[in-house]
Amino acid sequence: MRLVESLTTVLTFSVLAACNPIGFSASKRFAYDGTVSDSYDFIVIGGGQAGLTLASRLSEDSNTTVLVIEAGDSGDAVKDSINIPSSTYYNSLTKSSYDWQYVTAPQTHLSNRGVSWPRGKVLGGSSAINGMYSVRPSEIEVNAWSGMIASDDNSLASMWNWDSMFAAMDKSETFTAPSESIKDMAGVQYNANSRGSSGPVHVSYPGYTFPQIGDFNEALNAAGISSNSDSASGKNWGAFVANSYINPTNWTRSYSRSAYIDPLLPRSNLNILINSVVTRILFASGSSDNLTATGVEYSANSATHTVKANKEVILSAGTIASPQILQLSGVGPRDVLESVGITVLSELPGVGQHLQDHLSTTVVWESSVDTAGSIHASGSSTATSPDFESYVNSAIAYVNASFLFGGDSGAAAFHQQVTDALESSVSSLVPSSSSEVIEGYKAIYNITANTLFPSEVGQIELLINMMFSGSISIGVAIQHPLSQGRLYINSSSPLDPPVIDPNYFSHPADITVFRQGIKVARMIGATAPLSVSLGTETSPGSNVVTDEDIEAWLLGQVGTEYHPGSTCAMLPKSQGGVVNANLQVYGLANVRVVDASVFPFSFTAHLGAPTYGLAEQAANIIRAHYNGLGNLASSSSSSGSSDSSNGSNSSKNSSNDNGAAGLSASWVSMCFVAIFTLWFAL
Repeated sequence: MRLVESLTTVLTFSVLAACNPIGFSASKRFAYDGTVSDSYDFIVIGGGQAGLTLASRLSEDSNTTVLVIEAGDSGDAVKDSINIPSSTYYNSLTKSSYDWQYVTAPQTHLSNRGVSWPRGKVLGGSSAINGMYSVRPSEIEVNAWSGMIASDDNSLASMWNWDSMFAAMDKSETFTAPSESIKDMAGVQYNANSRGSSGPVHVSYPGYTFPQIGDFNEALNAAGISSNSDSASGKNWGAFVANSYINPTNWTRSYSRSAYIDPLLPRSNLNILINSVVTRILFASGSSDNLTATGVEYSANSATHTVKANKEVILSAGTIASPQILQLSGVGPRDVLESVGITVLSELPGVGQHLQDHLSTTVVWESSVDTAGSIHASGSSTATSPDFESYVNSAIAYVNASFLFGGDSGAAAFHQQVTDALESSVSSLVPSSSSEVIEGYKAIYNITANTLFPSEVGQIELLINMMFSGSISIGVAIQHPLSQGRLYINSSSPLDPPVIDPNYFSHPADITVFRQGIKVARMIGATAPLSVSLGTETSPGSNVVTDEDIEAWLLGQVGTEYHPGSTCAMLPKSQGGVVNANLQVYGLANVRVVDASVFPFSFTAHLGAPTYGLAEQAANIIRAHYNGLGNLASSSSSSGSSDSSNGSNSSKNSSNDNGAAGLSASWVSMCFVAIFTLWFAL
């Protein structure tokens, strides 16, 4: 009998071990010792949000080998800081070794301040350390982006229109509705039909909330900003409680590693190399108009290594590192490369140009009501409960130009000022002498001024913040800056950070829009029922009254909302573009960029949702190409995971067939069958 019991225990443990890819097998995909093969079909540079998404999808084809090279660590040692949502505020990984800790160049128009730019240096990238907002851009913005590339190839551009991106964002996610108590208290509205139902990433709502969240929505309504019951469907303006990247089954962060990698069975065709910094892309000798990447050079354990690429090198290193690596590899503006002694292999003036970001700050009031911050500080049993620890800020509103400027006539007058300033802005504000970059500046400026400003699309984001003790604040963030900056290397060493110069507030319209946003935030704070919970305004405070006062205050206060983009913009090459509609770098035969750096202008959104959509669509494009399907544009509007046998798209929400979520579910079912069979056999 003891023998049977012992055998039962051993076999059960073995089956459970085999059936738990997270606990027993995840580390096998991470080459902690630096052991990798000599070559891979695809080398993905960057194991962040887009990189892990792409690697997971590409490796669904069992005859395709994929290597991800990530500069940061696995994150296992700090899993609580990553997994517990509220830790992003109370136990943040920013300013640690898991953060690149970038700082911008001193900003001329921000009192010469450098602005902190934290970015995740860990598997999952910034999706492992951010505030977890899941907010999609508007249909107007996405179609404007698609239209900007259409002059090169209209059929390819359709891969990036709203229908295509909507399907790709749906494919990435599984939506879970809030509980009735959360829904009622916070005033949550949603349309589940506009959300994905079987993708790898969880989008849901925190398991805890506060009555002031509902009060915020009511105050917005009372002030004339309507609630939005379907913000995910392409009309994202107005007030709503945004989704968060939270897994409601255990109240943990859902990010690219936990969604796209951890649930997988071990894949012999997928390797992830951590603690390895890519130093450059290697090219075969040949024409500068069609350079072929042969592999990648990287540094690990104080040694230099190389690995060959059989098909492609894919940059998914983010808005900062992707252009930096291109420049270090000899691809970029001639003046930048020659100034640091790097041989120009392919002159591409737009690399690092068109940099844009969301500037933000807060209006703060004293408050004596319970907040997440006060409960956290109490150390009570509530403070340590998983549902409370899932609480993160989520209620927002997008305010259009008409509301900001007191009506259509005020907005029209502002619009005229902006359009009249185009030529003077071009002559004085473009941080490049390249005619191509100048044309790109004009194109982005015109889309912003003539398509986005006059529309219903939000120009200011408002966010209520309940995370601190003794105060409640409303964040204010500009969404479509006319200021464009650049990013460039000033050293040939890959270990030196690049110069980040977003050129904040270089265009005076940006500070005007921001000033109006501060006024709206103050108005919402003074509107019932939210006003009942607010005491004295402590920032900017009662001494900041006039337009001039507000603008002077902003110069010393604003920081970033952590949404940089556009440094490898998808634009025609004649407009300083870096990638075409297939995400291929101009002048390079087999190098693509797949991350937020390709968005040519800032969206009224947070970067998570469009970046997951971008990576899903990129995987569709790449797999279709190598599986012989050619142009994907005709089928790009369908959702679901690609079939590994032919790369075609299946019907909406079918990603469980091949995706990470589906593998996890089917594997669990197999394990239960195996365990059941085991017990009966014994």
